[in-house]
Amino acid sequence: MMKPRISLFAEHEREDRRTKIGDPLVGLTNHVDFDALAASIDAAAPRPSRAKGGRPPYPTVLMVKILVLQQLYNLADDALEYQLLDRRSFLQFLDLTESSSIPDSKTIWLFRDRPAQAGAGTLVFEQVQQQLQKHGYMARCGQIVDASLVQAPVQRNKRDEADTVKEGTMPLTWKPRKRAQKDVDARWTKKHGKSHFGYKLHASVDKRYKLIRKIAVTNAAVAVADTTVFEALLDPSNTSKAVYADRGYPSAERESALKQAGWHVHIQRRGHATKGISAAQKRRNRRIATPRARVEHVFGAPAQMGGKLVRCLGIVRTTFALHLKAASYNLKRLVFLKERGLPPF
Repeated sequence: MMKPRISLFAEHEREDRRTKIGDPLVGLTNHVDFDALAASIDAAAPRPSRAKGGRPPYPTVLMVKILVLQQLYNLADDALEYQLLDRRSFLQFLDLTESSSIPDSKTIWLFRDRPAQAGAGTLVFEQVQQQLQKHGYMARCGQIVDASLVQAPVQRNKRDEADTVKEGTMPLTWKPRKRAQKDVDARWTKKHGKSHFGYKLHASVDKRYKLIRKIAVTNAAVAVADTTVFEALLDPSNTSKAVYADRGYPSAERESALKQAGWHVHIQRRGHATKGISAAQKRRNRRIATPRARVEHVFGAPAQMGGKLVRCLGIVRTTFALHLKAASYNLKRLVFLKERGLPPF
């Protein structure tokens, strides 16, 4: 058995190997303006006053970086605290290698909840869009609209309690502590014969760069064909008027309205129980399937970052979490495009 080699320079040797492999977080440091992201959060949710004294809060830009790490690596608050203490690449990214003051899990939760309650997710997401524009990655070649289910912690309620929740209220018998542990916004739905509890992330993705340009969050029971959600996702800044969607979105009224508004509609056709689709419609569906499949790549990446589930309760916190998830995906994608991918043109 080979014995471990003892070296006085072991740390330096490991550092050299890490440098050769490359730190994936260096690209974020080089290409992302975290100060602008921090400013957007402070504008929506100002830092608490220190008039009564107390320990000064951590800088907003530091906490924003921590939230991005949490999204990219799919870490719960406790796991994130441990990784911040243990992982050198995280400390280098945060510029904390020589610091003993590391935010704990409670601090991270409290910071994240402040902008969530202020509805700052949209501002953060839009700030990322502005940075994409500054780097030259404007929306091009049309857009693809789709939705993905996001699992939430399943609620175990009695039948009468579930009926009350469906009506949009809480049972009077629930005490404040119990109410804090209940999600009354998530809903059940079925997909491919399986039941799912949670929310739905609706997104518009540009066909050229596979960047998320607009998102909306609803409970899982809202149909993907809902008119208000679909139209709200359309990005008028895209250089092409082409719109792609799967067979869950077809509607004669929708397509007529979109064409009148100047959009080039590419929505797959759907058959019915008594009548299938024609051979020409099948060929049309296949032509649309290839460009539309690019959105599946996009949803697959956030899924690897934990995007298929949320650990928070309620649509307010979920909306912020999913905006942050989409923004973090866009930042990761930006680094890829800048360093190895398509040039902006």
